[in-house]
Amino acid sequence: MPKRDITDLKIGVLGGGQLGRMMIQSAIDYNLDISILDPDENAPCAHLVKHLTVGKLTDEDLVYEWGKQFDLITIEIENVSVAALKRLQSEGVTVYPQPEIIELIQDKRKQKTFYKANRISTSEFVLTENAKEVGNHTDMLPAVNKLGTEGYDGRGVQIIRSEDDLEKAFDKPGLLEKLVDFERELSVVVARNENGEMACFPVVELSYHPEQNLVEFLFAPAQISKESEDKAYALAKDVIQKLNMVGLLAVEMFLTKEGEILVNEVAPRTHNSGHHTIEANRTSQFEQHLRAILNLPLGSTDLITPAAMVNLLGEDGFTGTAFYEGLEECMAMNGVYVHLYGKKLTKPFRKMGHVTITDDTIDSLKIKARKVKDTIKVKA
Repeated sequence: MPKRDITDLKIGVLGGGQLGRMMIQSAIDYNLDISILDPDENAPCAHLVKHLTVGKLTDEDLVYEWGKQFDLITIEIENVSVAALKRLQSEGVTVYPQPEIIELIQDKRKQKTFYKANRISTSEFVLTENAKEVGNHTDMLPAVNKLGTEGYDGRGVQIIRSEDDLEKAFDKPGLLEKLVDFERELSVVVARNENGEMACFPVVELSYHPEQNLVEFLFAPAQISKESEDKAYALAKDVIQKLNMVGLLAVEMFLTKEGEILVNEVAPRTHNSGHHTIEANRTSQFEQHLRAILNLPLGSTDLITPAAMVNLLGEDGFTGTAFYEGLEECMAMNGVYVHLYGKKLTKPFRKMGHVTITDDTIDSLKIKARKVKDTIKVKA
C-alpha cells in the first residue's frame, strides 16, 4: 500500500460485530476513518461509526460497489464475498488479509490440505463428501467430523467416538480428523505487516464449554514449558509466513501428551483468544491488527500481568432483551474489566460480552474467573 498519512485513508470493515466494535475503539485513538458493512442495522458497531451500510456480506455486487470508495478493506468475519474482494484488489484497493487467504480459510477442507502440503504439523485427517463416506473410515475413530464450510462458533463440529455415533455424521462435504489426545489447548495470535515484520502475543491456554465448543475460559500465560512455548511461536510464524499473510492470525493449537504442537484451526482476524490483551498486554490485538494492515511498526506484545478471560454467553432457556444478573457484584472485585458488546437481544449461548480478570498468579485468576462465571448470568 502506498505510504500516506493514515488519517487520510478511507478504511472499510466487512462485519460490524463485537470484533469490529473493539477494533473501532482502537481506531479512534489514531483518528482513523472507518466505515462498516453489516446486515444488521443494530450491529454492535452501529453507533460507533459515521458510516454504516446495511447489507449482506456475501452479496458480490453489493460488496464490490460498497468497496470501491475505500483505500483499504479488512474483515472481522470470514463469511464475506471473496469474489468481490478479488475484483476490488485487482482495481487497486488494498485488501488485508488478502482475499485468497480468506477463501482458503473459509473452507476447513482447503485449510487442512494446505497444512499437509506445506508440512505444517496438524492432526491426521481424511476428506469426506457425505455421511456414508464418514462411515467408511471407522479406522479413524474416535474422530471429529467437521463441515468444510458453514461451521462457525462451535457449529458444524461433531465428535464421533464410536460406530454408535455415526448417525451424527454430517451429510455434506467435510472432513474427519483423528481425535487428538491433547494435554492442553493453546492459541497464539501472530501479526505480520507488509514489511514482513512479525510479532507473537504470549501463548494462552483455552478451556472450552463441554457442549457448545465455545471458549469458556482463557488463561495467559499458558502454563507450559519453555520448549513448548518456543514450538508454539515457531509454528504460528511458520503458518503466517507460508500464507504470506498481512494482518492478524489466530492460530489454535493442541499440545499433545507427547509434547508435539499441532495446528487445529486458524482465523485471519482478531479473535476471542486475544480479548484479554486490551488490559493485559502493552498492545491490544485490535491495535496490532490496525498496525499490521497499515504497515506500521508492530507494537510490543509483552504481557503486563497474568490474565484470564471469561466469555459471557446467553443463558440456556432465555431469549429476549438482555439483562445482566450479578454484574455489579463482579465489578466490585479488583482487577475485573467488563466488556459488553451492545447486543440488545440474548439467546442461548450467544456471545454477549466478555470479562477480563487480572491478578498476580494463575491460581488466584482461576478462583476469580470461576467466581465471575458463576455470578454473571445473561438472562432475559
